[in-house]
Amino acid sequence: MSDAAADLDRTFQALAEPNRRAILSTVRNGRFAVGEIAAELGLSQQIVSHHLKVLRAAGLVSGSRSGTRHLFAVRVEGLAVGKGFFDDFWPERLSALKHAVESSIRSSDG
Repeated sequence: MSDAAADLDRTFQALAEPNRRAILSTVRNGRFAVGEIAAELGLSQQIVSHHLKVLRAAGLVSGSRSGTRHLFAVRVEGLAVGKGFFDDFWPERLSALKHAVESSIRSSDG
């Protein structure tokens, strides 16, 4: 398996879990401590820490220290792995849509 395929698998496996998606949504606009994330989502700090470990291994969040606090934020570069996968589908789908619209216009002009 290529590195790109392994990265994609890790990304999708991490995103498959609803609490991880909720954590990403929580930290998308800033840096938050584990306790803040836990309080926001109504989860224990232990559960949030576990999910953050998985998200970090997948490259979806980054962590930094601020004094005694460990803060987490979305890592946009990690999200690009999944986005790149889906972006590959759009040109083909847009071409098909364009063709369908043009065919419909030609039919109605006839």
